[in-house]
Amino acid sequence: MTTLIFVRHGEADGNYIRRFHGFFNSNLTEKGLLQIERAAERLSDTQIDAFYSSDLRRAYQTAEKVAEGRNMNITTDERLREINGGEWEDVPWDDLPVRFPDSYADWLSEPYKLQMPGGESMKEFSERLTSAVHDIVKKHEGETVCIACHGTAIRVLACYFYGFPLEKLTDVAWCDNASITIVTYDNGAFTVALDGDNSHLKDISTIENQAWWKDIQTK
Repeated sequence: MTTLIFVRHGEADGNYIRRFHGFFNSNLTEKGLLQIERAAERLSDTQIDAFYSSDLRRAYQTAEKVAEGRNMNITTDERLREINGGEWEDVPWDDLPVRFPDSYADWLSEPYKLQMPGGESMKEFSERLTSAVHDIVKKHEGETVCIACHGTAIRVLACYFYGFPLEKLTDVAWCDNASITIVTYDNGAFTVALDGDNSHLKDISTIENQAWWKDIQTK
């Protein structure tokens, strides 16, 4: 059995100032640095055989913190990047529904239809992510692998791991910055053992303190 530990990157500039950052290469905030310390502490007693990361700075910094003191290399893979937002990149979230009403409506209600203007479709995004994951499990059969990547990426992968079609993506919850998702792979099947756990963050959660998340919880 192969175990995959997904760690979403810590809070980054885009999360804090609420701008869309897909391929945009933003930095972690001060809170994000604290969050990845908590994630590293959470995983400090976990045997990890290999580290992978998106090559974007916010994810790589997260992988570095978890790998700290283990004397292990981190393999970067562009396929683990966040979705390519094209014309959405570095646009304030509040401006998206005004500037891109059609694609923003799909993002909210029917993300499986989404085609980022000048960027990727959700289908293309899912295919590159799953391609990366299958290559990783093939290379690390029977091992435990830590993968640092991104929020939409983990959501799309969770949809795949649960065996849902992309049409069911809205049924999959968003995960917090520096949260942990654990998936096992055995006999050709993925099983989600832990889904977006953020109990180690406590008072420094990002998502639980954002208005959009609170609105979702009250609907």
